Amino acid sequence: MTTTAERAVGQPIGRVEGPDKVRGAARYAAEYPVGDDLAYAWVAQSPVARGTLTDVTVDPLVEADDVLAVLWHGNAPRLAEADDPELAVFQSDRISYRGQALALVVARTLEAARRAAATLQLDIEQEPHDSVLRTDHPELYTPEKVNPNFPSDTASGDVEAALAGAPVTVDVTYRTPPLHNSPMEPHATTALWADDDLVLYDSNQHPPGVAASIGGLFGLPADRVHVITEHVGGGFGSKGTARPNAVLAAMAAKVTGRPVRLALPRQALFSMVGHRTPTIQRVRLAATADGHLTAIDHDVVEQSSRLFEFAEQTAVSTRHMYAAANRRTGHRLVRLDMPTPRWMRAPGEAPGMVALECAMDELAVVLDLDPIELRVRNEPSVEPESGTPFSSRHYVECLRRGAERFGWHDRDPRPKQRREGDWWIGTGVAGATYPTMAQPSTARVRRLSGDSYEVSIAATDLGTGARTILTQIAADALEVPVSQVRMRIGDSTLPRASVAGGSSGSASWGWAVTGACRSLRESGREEATFDSSELIKQQEKDGKHAFGAHFAEVRVDAMTGEVRVSRLFGMYAAGRILNPRTARSQFLGGMIMGMGMALHEESVLDPAQGTWVNHDLAEYHIPVHADIESIEAEWLDEQDDQLNPMGSKGIGEIGIVGSPAAILNAIWHATGVRVRDLPARLDKILPHL
Repeated sequence: MTTTAERAVGQPIGRVEGPDKVRGAARYAAEYPVGDDLAYAWVAQSPVARGTLTDVTVDPLVEADDVLAVLWHGNAPRLAEADDPELAVFQSDRISYRGQALALVVARTLEAARRAAATLQLDIEQEPHDSVLRTDHPELYTPEKVNPNFPSDTASGDVEAALAGAPVTVDVTYRTPPLHNSPMEPHATTALWADDDLVLYDSNQHPPGVAASIGGLFGLPADRVHVITEHVGGGFGSKGTARPNAVLAAMAAKVTGRPVRLALPRQALFSMVGHRTPTIQRVRLAATADGHLTAIDHDVVEQSSRLFEFAEQTAVSTRHMYAAANRRTGHRLVRLDMPTPRWMRAPGEAPGMVALECAMDELAVVLDLDPIELRVRNEPSVEPESGTPFSSRHYVECLRRGAERFGWHDRDPRPKQRREGDWWIGTGVAGATYPTMAQPSTARVRRLSGDSYEVSIAATDLGTGARTILTQIAADALEVPVSQVRMRIGDSTLPRASVAGGSSGSASWGWAVTGACRSLRESGREEATFDSSELIKQQEKDGKHAFGAHFAEVRVDAMTGEVRVSRLFGMYAAGRILNPRTARSQFLGGMIMGMGMALHEESVLDPAQGTWVNHDLAEYHIPVHADIESIEAEWLDEQDDQLNPMGSKGIGEIGIVGSPAAILNAIWHATGVRVRDLPARLDKILPHL
């Protein structure tokens, strides 16, 4: 039995699956051995953005001996109606976006499938398309809700009157481009049918959800679809639900009677699995002469597809950050002939806080007030819109302690004051927030021989360390060493878990694991199961957030406009940190992704073709090792007993929230140039130096 001093939670324990990954023994979706008759599939994608597919012709001379099947809407099996229209592959002749799956070649070898797919003749009746987001689009509308279930618009007070009567105002528009998830492991599925049951080795963030979705399409209950997701090489939201690759692999395996493997190529990830919507955000702030906000107005224009409405919650974070008597937030959406946006790390908060935190920096300049002091003066005592008390909120402490750690107080507030050789140097700050969530989950624990225990839950480890953290949580709840706990996850046949998303995994699964382990220990039984649903239903949802502050130092080359981030620092208040080693990795990963958002990442649209022209990692730029000079993360020792049994808040996403704004604000401080259209490329800076 462990003592309090020996508790596992809070210790920097190495990843329990680390040795398997280093040895290559950890299997991913496209690596499972399923027999010598394995077939391979390749997707033929639409070359147009809108139209009708009338016929598919196969060249009989190409790979005739190797091709097993060519599927398209003219011969594919009929599926049940899908809640997500993008899963209804080959069920219609309609083409809704460029890159949509139109046909699938199944062959004995991957090479044969790829060559045959390239030679397919797709007879298409092309139609005019619309792919450009703009604020004057005639089809703009207000959605009923934004992801996942927030009201689209909120309002209180009289914003227009406050703006008209304020001595100081800011009215700015920020634009963020389309951004794409591109996890190291592409979306992949290996499918096989065992009699009338379906087995999927699939890379996803929610095995039970995928089992239910795919089962529904094929007329199967979820318990007859076995989804195995033992290891995942990243997801960032794009694998949060079933994607077309899983449907196509299952369909091909059904038709051919063989196991089928489908791994999407990198370029297909830019069209078939979701992306972050571009945004056009207008932020208006009104303040007194001493820096107290009297009005906040945040209006967002974004896009979705013709197939499926996905409205990103871009302005929602503004509802929680600062006090102001008069407030308004809203979202407007237009559905274009483009792929459907989906979840991408910190959906809503990441782009929304760019506009808000840069606008706050611009207001601080107009007021001639330190940007940290401006934020402190507008710290709310309760939720600004609902009036709900915060369970805990240490945002000001993050700002104060982060500033001390970063060396903020010697900063000259005037722009373009510090130069070393060819480099202008500046610093910037921005706030961060992310909601604390827990979702119902169930866990089971069994007593094994030799004083060991098996803990099971259908959770997913995306590479974040979930398997390790759950092992630590279980060990403490059982009061045994970590070495006596065997954790089983990544399998839809295990007790149902919530999705690995929304920074909710550890809280949701840990709650269930804690309950099951305590029940077994206290009862003395050989097995115990715990469902957290009722306890989570009783929780107040509002007023629970993680907070943080980001600080950035940049150098901007006076001759070329090149931007280098010389220092990036984050200070967080994110509840109890369950494992400092994995937590630091998550914070840094988010901050680096935020750097990419600020300086590198941009999906470039060709309006004439309705497609992204830089749909690979050769031209879609992301940060690399050489871009990361000094990056550090620290956190407060925050105790919050209103959250869950562990007191954790979730850390996977808050690292990206605010870090782009801190970098943009630092660029202004270095150069006097405001970049309001991300990313901050040198061509947007150099002409103004």
